[in-house]
Amino acid sequence: MIRVYNTLSKNKEPFETVRPGKVGIYLCGPTVYKPSHIGHMVGPVIFDAVKRYLTYSGYEVTLVINMTDVDDKLISESNARGMPMVQLAEEMIADYMANLSAMGIDSVDHFPRATEHIGHIIDFTAALAEKGAAYESEGDVYFDISKAQDYGKLSHRTLESMQLEGGSTAERKRNAADFALWKSAKPGEPFWPSPWGNGRPGWHIECSVMSGRLLGETFDIHGGGLDLVFPHHENEIAQSEARYGKPMARYWMHNGLMQASDEVGKVGGRHTRAAEGDIVSQDKGKISKSRGASPFREMLADFQPETIRFFLLSTHYRRPIDFGEGRLREVETGLSTFYRFFKRFQRVTGKSFYDIVPPQRRTEGDFDPKDDPLLKAVAEHRTRFLDAMDDDFNTGGAVGVLFDLVRRLNKFADDEKLEEAAKRDAARLAALEQGAKTLRELGATLGLFRKPPTPTTGTLSHGADAFLVRGPDALIPQLLDLLVELRTNARKAKDFASADRIRTRLAELGVTLEDRPGGTEWALGK
Repeated sequence: MIRVYNTLSKNKEPFETVRPGKVGIYLCGPTVYKPSHIGHMVGPVIFDAVKRYLTYSGYEVTLVINMTDVDDKLISESNARGMPMVQLAEEMIADYMANLSAMGIDSVDHFPRATEHIGHIIDFTAALAEKGAAYESEGDVYFDISKAQDYGKLSHRTLESMQLEGGSTAERKRNAADFALWKSAKPGEPFWPSPWGNGRPGWHIECSVMSGRLLGETFDIHGGGLDLVFPHHENEIAQSEARYGKPMARYWMHNGLMQASDEVGKVGGRHTRAAEGDIVSQDKGKISKSRGASPFREMLADFQPETIRFFLLSTHYRRPIDFGEGRLREVETGLSTFYRFFKRFQRVTGKSFYDIVPPQRRTEGDFDPKDDPLLKAVAEHRTRFLDAMDDDFNTGGAVGVLFDLVRRLNKFADDEKLEEAAKRDAARLAALEQGAKTLRELGATLGLFRKPPTPTTGTLSHGADAFLVRGPDALIPQLLDLLVELRTNARKAKDFASADRIRTRLAELGVTLEDRPGGTEWALGK
Protein backbone atom coordinates (compact mmCIF):
# COMPACT_ATOMS: atom_id res chain seq x y z
CA MET A 1 0.00 0.00 0.00
CA ILE A 2 1.20 3.48 -0.84
CA ARG A 3 1.72 5.77 2.14
CA VAL A 4 2.15 9.54 1.88
CA TYR A 5 3.60 12.01 4.35
CA ASN A 6 0.96 14.65 4.97
CA THR A 7 2.22 18.08 6.08
CA LEU A 8 -1.21 18.66 7.60
CA SER A 9 -0.94 15.76 10.06
CA LYS A 10 2.86 15.52 10.10
CA ASN A 11 2.48 11.78 9.63
CA LYS A 12 2.61 9.19 6.88
CA GLU A 13 -0.91 8.13 5.97
CA PRO A 14 -2.35 5.36 3.77
CA PHE A 15 -3.14 6.76 0.33
CA GLU A 16 -6.91 6.82 -0.13
CA THR A 17 -8.32 8.90 -2.95
CA VAL A 18 -11.42 11.09 -3.04
CA ARG A 19 -12.77 9.09 -5.98
CA PRO A 20 -11.81 5.42 -6.28
CA GLY A 21 -9.11 4.87 -8.86
CA LYS A 22 -8.66 8.56 -9.68
CA VAL A 23 -6.08 11.07 -8.41
CA GLY A 24 -6.07 14.84 -8.73
CA ILE A 25 -2.76 16.64 -8.13
CA TYR A 26 -2.28 20.40 -8.02
CA LEU A 27 1.24 21.82 -7.96
CA CYS A 28 1.95 25.51 -7.46
CA GLY A 29 3.92 26.70 -10.46
CA PRO A 30 6.05 29.79 -11.09
CA THR A 31 5.37 33.49 -11.17
CA VAL A 32 6.49 34.16 -14.72
CA TYR A 33 8.48 37.38 -14.46
CA LYS A 34 12.03 36.11 -15.12
CA PRO A 35 13.53 33.08 -16.87
CA SER A 36 13.13 29.86 -14.93
CA HIS A 37 16.10 28.44 -13.01
CA ILE A 38 17.00 25.06 -11.54
CA GLY A 39 14.75 25.65 -8.52
CA HIS A 40 11.70 25.82 -10.79
CA MET A 41 12.40 22.31 -12.06
CA VAL A 42 12.33 20.63 -8.64
CA GLY A 43 8.56 20.42 -8.16
CA PRO A 44 7.72 19.52 -11.76
CA VAL A 45 10.31 16.72 -11.86
CA ILE A 46 9.15 15.31 -8.51
CA PHE A 47 5.44 15.41 -9.29
CA ASP A 48 5.97 14.17 -12.84
CA ALA A 49 7.60 11.11 -11.23
CA VAL A 50 4.78 10.87 -8.67
CA LYS A 51 2.20 10.88 -11.47
CA ARG A 52 4.13 8.28 -13.45
CA TYR A 53 4.34 6.00 -10.42
CA LEU A 54 0.67 6.40 -9.51
CA THR A 55 -0.31 5.74 -13.14
CA TYR A 56 1.96 2.66 -13.14
CA SER A 57 0.19 1.60 -9.92
CA GLY A 58 -3.18 1.66 -11.68
CA TYR A 59 -4.58 5.12 -10.96
CA GLU A 60 -6.02 7.58 -13.46
CA VAL A 61 -4.11 10.76 -12.60
CA THR A 62 -4.73 14.41 -13.48
CA LEU A 63 -1.77 16.72 -12.86
CA VAL A 64 -2.20 20.51 -12.83
CA ILE A 65 0.60 23.11 -12.65
CA ASN A 66 -0.54 26.72 -12.57
CA MET A 67 1.27 29.82 -13.78
CA THR A 68 0.90 33.16 -12.02
CA ASP A 69 0.83 35.66 -14.87
CA VAL A 70 -0.34 38.72 -12.90
CA ASP A 71 1.52 39.72 -9.75
CA ASP A 72 3.44 42.59 -8.14
CA LYS A 73 6.79 41.13 -9.28
CA LEU A 74 5.54 40.71 -12.83
CA ILE A 75 4.24 44.27 -12.96
CA SER A 76 7.51 45.63 -11.56
CA GLU A 77 9.61 43.68 -14.06
CA SER A 78 7.45 44.68 -17.01
CA ASN A 79 7.81 48.34 -16.02
CA ALA A 80 11.58 47.94 -15.63
CA ARG A 81 11.83 46.39 -19.10
CA GLY A 82 9.39 48.83 -20.66
CA MET A 83 7.11 46.16 -22.06
CA PRO A 84 3.49 45.15 -21.43
CA MET A 85 2.93 42.64 -18.65
CA VAL A 86 1.17 40.27 -21.05
CA GLN A 87 4.14 40.25 -23.41
CA LEU A 88 6.60 39.60 -20.59
CA ALA A 89 4.45 36.79 -19.23
CA GLU A 90 4.22 35.12 -22.65
CA GLU A 91 7.98 35.31 -23.06
CA MET A 92 8.65 33.76 -19.65
CA ILE A 93 5.96 31.10 -20.08
CA ALA A 94 7.57 30.05 -23.38
CA ASP A 95 10.92 29.77 -21.56
CA TYR A 96 9.37 27.70 -18.77
CA MET A 97 7.57 25.36 -21.13
CA ALA A 98 10.71 24.83 -23.23
CA ASN A 99 12.63 23.86 -20.10
CA LEU A 100 9.93 21.43 -18.97
CA SER A 101 9.98 19.84 -22.41
CA ALA A 102 13.76 19.49 -22.32
CA MET A 103 13.45 17.75 -18.95
CA GLY A 104 10.96 15.22 -20.31
CA ILE A 105 8.12 16.59 -18.17
CA ASP A 106 5.26 15.74 -20.48
CA SER A 107 2.69 14.29 -18.09
CA VAL A 108 1.06 17.59 -17.06
CA ASP A 109 -2.61 17.77 -18.05
CA HIS A 110 -3.34 21.45 -17.41
CA PHE A 111 -1.29 24.66 -17.19
CA PRO A 112 -3.93 27.18 -16.10
CA ARG A 113 -3.06 30.87 -15.97
CA ALA A 114 -4.44 33.29 -13.42
CA THR A 115 -5.55 35.76 -16.09
CA GLU A 116 -7.72 33.06 -17.70
CA HIS A 117 -9.78 32.81 -14.51
CA ILE A 118 -10.42 36.43 -13.54
CA GLY A 119 -14.19 35.97 -13.74
CA HIS A 120 -14.05 32.86 -11.57
CA ILE A 121 -11.82 34.68 -9.08
CA ILE A 122 -14.36 37.51 -8.83
CA ASP A 123 -17.18 34.98 -8.29
CA PHE A 124 -15.16 33.18 -5.61
CA THR A 125 -14.44 36.45 -3.81
CA ALA A 126 -18.08 37.50 -3.97
CA ALA A 127 -19.16 34.15 -2.53
CA LEU A 128 -16.82 34.63 0.43
CA ALA A 129 -18.20 38.12 0.98
CA GLU A 130 -21.75 36.75 0.95
CA LYS A 131 -20.76 34.23 3.63
CA GLY A 132 -19.30 37.02 5.76
CA ALA A 133 -15.77 35.64 5.34
CA ALA A 134 -14.52 38.59 3.25
CA TYR A 135 -14.99 42.35 3.33
CA GLU A 136 -14.30 45.33 1.07
CA SER A 137 -12.10 48.21 2.20
CA GLU A 138 -11.30 51.15 -0.10
CA GLY A 139 -11.52 49.02 -3.23
CA ASP A 140 -9.57 46.11 -1.77
CA VAL A 141 -11.22 42.89 -0.60
CA TYR A 142 -9.74 40.97 2.32
CA PHE A 143 -10.33 37.55 3.80
CA ASP A 144 -11.45 37.83 7.42
CA ILE A 145 -9.10 35.51 9.26
CA SER A 146 -11.43 35.35 12.27
CA LYS A 147 -13.73 33.19 10.12
CA ALA A 148 -11.08 30.48 9.90
CA GLN A 149 -11.11 28.99 13.38
CA ASP A 150 -8.32 26.50 12.65
CA TYR A 151 -6.05 28.93 10.80
CA GLY A 152 -2.45 27.73 11.16
CA LYS A 153 -3.26 24.02 11.04
CA LEU A 154 -0.99 23.40 8.03
CA SER A 155 2.06 25.35 9.20
CA HIS A 156 1.39 24.33 12.82
CA ARG A 157 1.90 27.90 14.01
CA THR A 158 -0.10 30.22 16.19
CA LEU A 159 -1.16 33.62 14.93
CA GLU A 160 1.20 35.23 17.41
CA SER A 161 4.21 33.43 15.90
CA MET A 162 3.39 34.22 12.26
CA GLN A 163 4.94 36.91 10.13
CA LEU A 164 1.75 38.52 8.89
CA GLU A 165 1.03 40.45 5.74
CA GLY A 166 0.94 44.17 6.34
CA GLY A 167 2.69 46.96 4.49
CA SER A 168 0.88 50.02 3.21
CA THR A 169 -2.56 48.35 3.42
CA ALA A 170 -2.39 47.43 7.12
CA GLU A 171 -4.66 50.28 8.17
CA ARG A 172 -7.42 49.03 5.85
CA LYS A 173 -7.71 45.64 7.57
CA ARG A 174 -9.83 44.54 10.49
CA ASN A 175 -7.12 42.15 11.63
CA ALA A 176 -3.39 42.17 10.91
CA ALA A 177 -3.63 38.57 9.64
CA ASP A 178 -6.28 39.34 7.01
CA PHE A 179 -5.00 38.88 3.47
CA ALA A 180 -5.97 40.32 0.09
CA LEU A 181 -8.37 38.53 -2.23
CA TRP A 182 -8.73 41.47 -4.62
CA LYS A 183 -6.45 44.50 -4.98
CA SER A 184 -7.65 47.87 -6.22
CA ALA A 185 -5.92 49.14 -9.33
CA LYS A 186 -2.97 51.52 -9.02
CA PRO A 187 -2.00 53.97 -11.79
CA GLY A 188 -0.26 52.27 -14.68
CA GLU A 189 -1.14 48.72 -13.54
CA PRO A 190 -3.24 46.20 -15.49
CA PHE A 191 -6.75 45.81 -14.13
CA TRP A 192 -10.11 44.15 -14.59
CA PRO A 193 -13.56 45.50 -13.65
CA SER A 194 -15.22 44.02 -10.56
CA PRO A 195 -18.07 44.78 -8.13
CA TRP A 196 -15.47 46.57 -5.97
CA GLY A 197 -14.00 48.63 -8.78
CA ASN A 198 -11.10 48.08 -11.16
CA GLY A 199 -8.41 45.83 -9.78
CA ARG A 200 -6.64 42.50 -9.96
CA PRO A 201 -6.58 39.28 -7.93
CA GLY A 202 -4.47 38.61 -4.86
CA TRP A 203 -1.92 35.83 -5.05
CA HIS A 204 -3.49 33.15 -2.84
CA ILE A 205 -6.98 33.13 -4.34
CA GLU A 206 -5.67 32.25 -7.81
CA CYS A 207 -4.71 28.74 -6.74
CA SER A 208 -7.91 28.12 -4.78
CA VAL A 209 -9.96 29.00 -7.84
CA MET A 210 -7.92 27.07 -10.44
CA SER A 211 -7.51 23.92 -8.34
CA GLY A 212 -11.20 23.88 -7.46
CA ARG A 213 -12.37 24.30 -11.03
CA LEU A 214 -10.01 21.69 -12.50
CA LEU A 215 -9.92 19.10 -9.70
CA GLY A 216 -12.97 19.70 -7.52
CA GLU A 217 -13.81 21.27 -4.18
CA THR A 218 -11.81 18.52 -2.46
CA PHE A 219 -8.98 16.85 -4.36
CA ASP A 220 -6.24 14.41 -3.49
CA ILE A 221 -2.77 16.00 -3.46
CA HIS A 222 -1.69 19.62 -3.22
CA GLY A 223 2.04 20.03 -3.78
CA GLY A 224 4.61 22.78 -3.66
CA GLY A 225 7.87 23.88 -2.16
CA LEU A 226 8.31 23.95 1.60
CA ASP A 227 8.51 27.75 1.45
CA LEU A 228 4.85 27.87 0.33
CA VAL A 229 3.40 26.29 3.48
CA PHE A 230 2.96 29.76 4.96
CA PRO A 231 1.40 32.03 4.00
CA HIS A 232 0.37 30.75 0.57
CA HIS A 233 -0.98 27.28 1.30
CA GLU A 234 -2.29 28.26 4.71
CA ASN A 235 -4.32 31.00 3.08
CA GLU A 236 -5.51 28.72 0.29
CA ILE A 237 -6.94 26.37 2.90
CA ALA A 238 -8.63 29.19 4.81
CA GLN A 239 -10.43 30.67 1.82
CA SER A 240 -11.30 27.38 0.07
CA GLU A 241 -12.67 25.73 3.17
CA ALA A 242 -14.56 28.90 4.14
CA ARG A 243 -16.33 28.82 0.79
CA TYR A 244 -16.97 25.11 0.38
CA GLY A 245 -17.18 23.93 3.98
CA LYS A 246 -15.03 20.87 3.31
CA PRO A 247 -11.30 19.97 3.23
CA MET A 248 -9.44 21.50 0.28
CA ALA A 249 -7.01 18.59 -0.23
CA ARG A 250 -6.50 15.24 1.44
CA TYR A 251 -2.70 15.26 1.29
CA TRP A 252 -0.30 18.19 1.38
CA MET A 253 3.08 17.26 -0.05
CA HIS A 254 5.96 19.73 0.24
CA ASN A 255 9.33 19.24 -1.39
CA GLY A 256 12.57 20.45 0.18
CA LEU A 257 14.21 23.55 -1.23
CA MET A 258 17.17 23.75 -3.57
CA GLN A 259 20.22 24.72 -1.52
CA ALA A 260 23.45 26.15 -2.93
CA SER A 261 26.58 24.17 -2.08
CA ASP A 262 29.59 25.99 -0.63
CA GLU A 263 31.27 25.93 -4.01
CA VAL A 264 28.46 27.88 -5.66
CA GLY A 265 27.04 29.83 -2.76
CA LYS A 266 26.73 32.91 -4.96
CA VAL A 267 23.90 31.24 -6.84
CA GLY A 268 21.43 30.96 -4.01
CA GLY A 269 22.40 32.53 -0.71
CA ARG A 270 24.35 31.11 2.20
CA HIS A 271 24.79 27.38 2.49
CA THR A 272 22.83 25.37 5.02
CA ARG A 273 22.27 21.68 5.50
CA ALA A 274 18.81 21.79 7.00
CA ALA A 275 16.79 18.86 8.18
CA GLU A 276 13.74 17.98 6.16
CA GLY A 277 10.77 20.11 7.06
CA ASP A 278 12.90 22.90 8.56
CA ILE A 279 11.47 25.73 6.50
CA VAL A 280 13.29 28.57 8.23
CA SER A 281 16.82 27.22 7.77
CA GLN A 282 16.09 25.83 4.29
CA ASP A 283 14.73 29.16 3.11
CA LYS A 284 17.96 30.93 4.10
CA GLY A 285 19.89 28.94 1.54
CA LYS A 286 17.33 28.36 -1.17
CA ILE A 287 18.08 29.20 -4.76
CA SER A 288 15.86 31.90 -6.22
CA LYS A 289 15.75 34.61 -8.87
CA SER A 290 16.31 37.30 -6.26
CA ARG A 291 19.51 35.56 -5.18
CA GLY A 292 21.07 35.47 -8.59
CA ALA A 293 20.10 32.02 -9.85
CA SER A 294 21.14 31.68 -13.48
CA PRO A 295 18.61 30.83 -16.19
CA PHE A 296 17.97 27.11 -16.52
CA ARG A 297 18.64 27.18 -20.26
CA GLU A 298 22.29 27.98 -19.45
CA MET A 299 22.52 24.82 -17.34
CA LEU A 300 21.15 22.80 -20.23
CA ALA A 301 24.12 23.95 -22.29
CA ASP A 302 26.45 22.20 -19.82
CA PHE A 303 24.45 19.19 -18.61
CA GLN A 304 22.18 16.63 -20.18
CA PRO A 305 18.56 16.96 -19.01
CA GLU A 306 18.63 13.37 -17.79
CA THR A 307 21.63 14.19 -15.58
CA ILE A 308 19.66 17.00 -13.93
CA ARG A 309 16.55 14.85 -13.57
CA PHE A 310 18.57 12.02 -12.04
CA PHE A 311 20.18 14.51 -9.66
CA LEU A 312 16.81 15.86 -8.50
CA LEU A 313 15.39 12.39 -7.94
CA SER A 314 18.44 11.09 -6.06
CA THR A 315 17.26 12.77 -2.85
CA HIS A 316 14.02 12.09 -1.00
CA TYR A 317 11.67 14.87 -2.07
CA ARG A 318 11.16 16.20 1.46
CA ARG A 319 14.83 16.81 2.05
CA PRO A 320 16.78 19.87 0.84
CA ILE A 321 18.69 19.35 -2.40
CA ASP A 322 22.37 20.23 -2.21
CA PHE A 323 23.08 21.92 -5.53
CA GLY A 324 26.50 22.44 -7.07
CA GLU A 325 28.40 21.72 -10.25
CA GLY A 326 30.57 19.18 -8.46
CA ARG A 327 27.50 17.29 -7.30
CA LEU A 328 26.10 17.28 -10.83
CA ARG A 329 29.40 15.94 -12.16
CA GLU A 330 29.21 13.12 -9.62
CA VAL A 331 25.72 12.26 -10.82
CA GLU A 332 26.93 12.43 -14.41
CA THR A 333 29.61 9.90 -13.59
CA GLY A 334 27.12 7.67 -11.81
CA LEU A 335 24.81 7.72 -14.81
CA SER A 336 27.62 6.49 -17.02
CA THR A 337 27.34 3.15 -15.19
CA PHE A 338 23.91 2.69 -16.74
CA TYR A 339 24.92 3.96 -20.16
CA ARG A 340 27.86 1.53 -20.28
CA PHE A 341 25.54 -1.32 -19.39
CA PHE A 342 23.15 -0.31 -22.18
CA LYS A 343 26.01 -0.53 -24.68
CA ARG A 344 27.08 -3.83 -23.21
CA PHE A 345 23.54 -5.18 -23.46
CA GLN A 346 23.50 -4.32 -27.15
CA ARG A 347 26.88 -5.96 -27.75
CA VAL A 348 25.77 -9.16 -26.03
CA THR A 349 22.19 -9.45 -27.30
CA GLY A 350 22.28 -7.43 -30.50
CA LYS A 351 19.27 -5.48 -29.20
CA SER A 352 18.94 -1.87 -28.08
CA PHE A 353 18.04 -1.32 -24.44
CA TYR A 354 15.93 1.65 -25.55
CA ASP A 355 13.82 -0.58 -27.81
CA ILE A 356 12.64 -2.68 -24.87
CA VAL A 357 8.94 -2.03 -24.29
CA PRO A 358 8.51 -1.84 -20.51
CA PRO A 359 5.39 -2.99 -18.65
CA GLN A 360 2.98 -0.08 -18.31
CA ARG A 361 1.34 -1.33 -15.10
CA ARG A 362 2.74 -2.73 -11.90
CA THR A 363 1.02 -6.09 -12.23
CA GLU A 364 2.31 -6.49 -15.78
CA GLY A 365 5.91 -6.45 -14.54
CA ASP A 366 5.55 -9.48 -12.28
CA PHE A 367 7.46 -12.57 -13.43
CA ASP A 368 8.33 -15.99 -12.06
CA PRO A 369 12.10 -16.23 -11.40
CA LYS A 370 11.84 -20.01 -10.86
CA ASP A 371 15.21 -21.25 -9.59
CA ASP A 372 17.34 -18.86 -11.64
CA PRO A 373 19.77 -17.04 -9.26
CA LEU A 374 19.93 -13.91 -11.42
CA LEU A 375 16.16 -13.66 -11.85
CA LYS A 376 15.65 -14.18 -8.11
CA ALA A 377 17.99 -11.25 -7.50
CA VAL A 378 16.21 -9.13 -10.12
CA ALA A 379 12.82 -9.87 -8.54
CA GLU A 380 14.21 -8.94 -5.12
CA HIS A 381 15.55 -5.63 -6.45
CA ARG A 382 12.20 -4.90 -8.08
CA THR A 383 10.40 -5.51 -4.77
CA ARG A 384 12.81 -3.21 -2.96
CA PHE A 385 12.27 -0.49 -5.57
CA LEU A 386 8.49 -0.72 -5.26
CA ASP A 387 8.71 -0.72 -1.47
CA ALA A 388 10.76 2.48 -1.58
CA MET A 389 8.29 4.22 -3.88
CA ASP A 390 5.30 2.98 -1.87
CA ASP A 391 6.90 4.58 1.19
CA ASP A 392 6.15 8.26 0.47
CA PHE A 393 7.58 8.20 -3.07
CA ASN A 394 11.15 7.71 -1.86
CA THR A 395 12.89 8.28 -5.18
CA GLY A 396 16.28 8.50 -3.46
CA GLY A 397 15.93 4.96 -2.15
CA ALA A 398 14.55 3.79 -5.49
CA VAL A 399 17.55 5.24 -7.36
CA GLY A 400 19.83 3.34 -4.99
CA VAL A 401 18.07 0.11 -5.97
CA LEU A 402 18.59 0.89 -9.67
CA PHE A 403 22.33 1.07 -9.04
CA ASP A 404 22.23 -2.27 -7.19
CA LEU A 405 20.31 -3.82 -10.06
CA VAL A 406 22.66 -2.64 -12.82
CA ARG A 407 25.67 -3.84 -10.80
CA ARG A 408 24.06 -7.26 -10.45
CA LEU A 409 23.42 -7.44 -14.19
CA ASN A 410 27.01 -6.45 -14.94
CA LYS A 411 28.29 -9.09 -12.52
CA PHE A 412 26.19 -11.70 -14.28
CA ALA A 413 27.64 -10.69 -17.64
CA ASP A 414 31.15 -10.85 -16.20
CA ASP A 415 30.69 -14.18 -14.40
CA GLU A 416 29.10 -15.80 -17.43
CA LYS A 417 31.64 -14.22 -19.82
CA LEU A 418 28.82 -13.05 -22.07
CA GLU A 419 31.15 -10.74 -23.99
CA GLU A 420 32.48 -13.93 -25.59
CA ALA A 421 30.06 -15.20 -28.21
CA ALA A 422 30.93 -18.83 -27.47
CA LYS A 423 29.78 -18.47 -23.86
CA ARG A 424 26.29 -17.26 -24.73
CA ASP A 425 23.29 -19.56 -24.75
CA ALA A 426 19.55 -18.98 -24.90
CA ALA A 427 18.99 -19.34 -21.16
CA ARG A 428 21.71 -16.88 -20.18
CA LEU A 429 20.59 -14.34 -22.76
CA ALA A 430 16.94 -14.67 -21.69
CA ALA A 431 17.89 -14.03 -18.06
CA LEU A 432 19.92 -10.95 -19.00
CA GLU A 433 17.07 -9.67 -21.16
CA GLN A 434 14.57 -10.09 -18.32
CA GLY A 435 16.90 -8.19 -16.01
CA ALA A 436 17.25 -5.39 -18.56
CA LYS A 437 13.48 -5.31 -19.06
CA THR A 438 12.98 -4.85 -15.32
CA LEU A 439 15.59 -2.09 -15.25
CA ARG A 440 13.78 -0.40 -18.13
CA GLU A 441 10.43 -0.82 -16.33
CA LEU A 442 11.60 0.68 -13.05
CA GLY A 443 13.52 3.51 -14.71
CA ALA A 444 10.42 4.43 -16.71
CA THR A 445 8.38 4.95 -13.54
CA LEU A 446 10.81 7.79 -12.70
CA GLY A 447 10.94 9.12 -16.26
CA LEU A 448 14.53 7.86 -16.70
CA PHE A 449 16.28 6.14 -19.62
CA ARG A 450 13.55 7.03 -22.09
CA LYS A 451 15.99 7.79 -24.91
CA PRO A 452 19.77 7.93 -25.42
CA PRO A 453 21.50 11.13 -24.24
CA THR A 454 22.34 13.48 -27.08
CA PRO A 455 25.70 15.31 -27.02
CA THR A 456 25.58 19.07 -27.49
CA THR A 457 28.73 19.08 -29.65
CA GLY A 458 31.22 16.35 -30.30
CA THR A 459 30.80 12.63 -29.68
CA LEU A 460 32.89 9.90 -28.17
CA SER A 461 33.80 7.19 -30.59
CA HIS A 462 34.27 4.69 -27.76
CA GLY A 463 32.51 4.11 -24.47
CA ALA A 464 29.06 5.21 -23.37
CA ASP A 465 30.06 8.63 -22.07
CA ALA A 466 29.42 10.68 -25.19
CA PHE A 467 27.38 13.14 -23.16
CA LEU A 468 30.45 14.17 -21.13
CA VAL A 469 32.36 15.82 -23.97
CA ARG A 470 31.39 19.22 -25.34
CA GLY A 471 32.71 22.35 -26.98
CA PRO A 472 36.51 22.59 -27.18
CA ASP A 473 36.74 19.22 -25.40
CA ALA A 474 35.38 17.52 -28.50
CA LEU A 475 39.05 16.84 -29.42
CA ILE A 476 39.34 14.50 -26.42
CA PRO A 477 37.77 11.45 -28.12
CA GLN A 478 40.26 11.60 -30.97
CA LEU A 479 43.20 11.89 -28.56
CA LEU A 480 41.94 8.97 -26.48
CA ASP A 481 41.44 6.90 -29.61
CA LEU A 482 45.04 7.63 -30.54
CA LEU A 483 46.32 6.58 -27.11
CA VAL A 484 44.30 3.37 -27.25
CA GLU A 485 45.76 2.67 -30.69
CA LEU A 486 49.32 3.29 -29.42
CA ARG A 487 48.70 0.96 -26.48
CA THR A 488 47.30 -1.73 -28.79
CA ASN A 489 50.35 -1.47 -31.05
CA ALA A 490 52.65 -1.63 -28.00
CA ARG A 491 50.99 -4.84 -26.84
CA LYS A 492 51.26 -6.36 -30.29
CA ALA A 493 54.98 -5.50 -30.24
CA LYS A 494 55.19 -7.10 -26.76
CA ASP A 495 56.21 -3.72 -25.28
CA PHE A 496 54.09 -4.38 -22.22
CA ALA A 497 55.86 -1.74 -20.12
CA SER A 498 54.69 1.03 -22.47
CA ALA A 499 51.21 -0.46 -22.70
CA ASP A 500 50.90 -0.62 -18.92
CA ARG A 501 52.23 2.92 -18.56
CA ILE A 502 49.52 4.23 -20.91
CA ARG A 503 46.78 2.40 -18.97
CA THR A 504 48.12 3.63 -15.62
CA ARG A 505 48.45 7.26 -16.69
CA LEU A 506 44.97 7.24 -18.22
CA ALA A 507 43.53 5.74 -15.02
CA GLU A 508 45.14 8.57 -13.04
CA LEU A 509 43.29 10.99 -15.33
CA GLY A 510 39.95 9.25 -14.74
CA VAL A 511 39.89 7.22 -17.97
CA THR A 512 39.19 3.49 -17.72
CA LEU A 513 40.23 1.04 -20.42
CA GLU A 514 38.27 -2.17 -20.93
CA ASP A 515 39.86 -4.89 -23.05
CA ARG A 516 37.13 -6.86 -24.82
CA PRO A 517 37.17 -9.57 -27.47
CA GLY A 518 36.27 -6.98 -30.10
CA GLY A 519 38.92 -4.47 -29.04
CA THR A 520 39.62 -1.95 -26.30
CA GLU A 521 37.03 0.59 -25.19
CA TRP A 522 37.56 3.58 -22.97
CA ALA A 523 35.19 5.35 -20.59
CA LEU A 524 35.36 8.45 -18.44
CA GLY A 525 34.86 8.47 -14.71
CA LYS A 526 34.17 4.81 -14.08
